[in-house]
This record gives sequence, structure tokens and C-alpha cells, in this order.
Amino acid sequence: MAVPKSKISRSRRGQRRAHEALSKVVASECSNCGESKLSHQICPSCGYYNEREITSMEST
Repeated sequence: MAVPKSKISRSRRGQRRAHEALSKVVASECSNCGESKLSHQICPSCGYYNEREITSMEST
């Protein structure tokens, strides 16, 4: 059975986990409607990407 030979200190454990932090979500402004959207994604409110209509958003 695998058993650790010695205790892993808090410092060493923290050094191992240092790269596991979550990164901040970066939102940009849609050039067509001005709503916030994720970078390199189609705008969910108007359906435009890079000043071109990709999907038609029909309002009901």
C-alpha cells in the first residue's frame, strides 16, 4: 500500500498547488451593441462577431 514516507509541510504543499489558481474572466465590449461579451466569442445579445452577423437573433 502506498504510504507517504514523511509529512508534506504546508509550504511544500502550497508550492505544488501554486499554479492551480483560477484566472479572471476577461470580458470585452461588443462593437455592434455595446454589451459585454467574452473575447473571441459571438455576442449572446445580438449575434455579431467581428462586426459581422453570424446568427440572427429574432426578438419575440
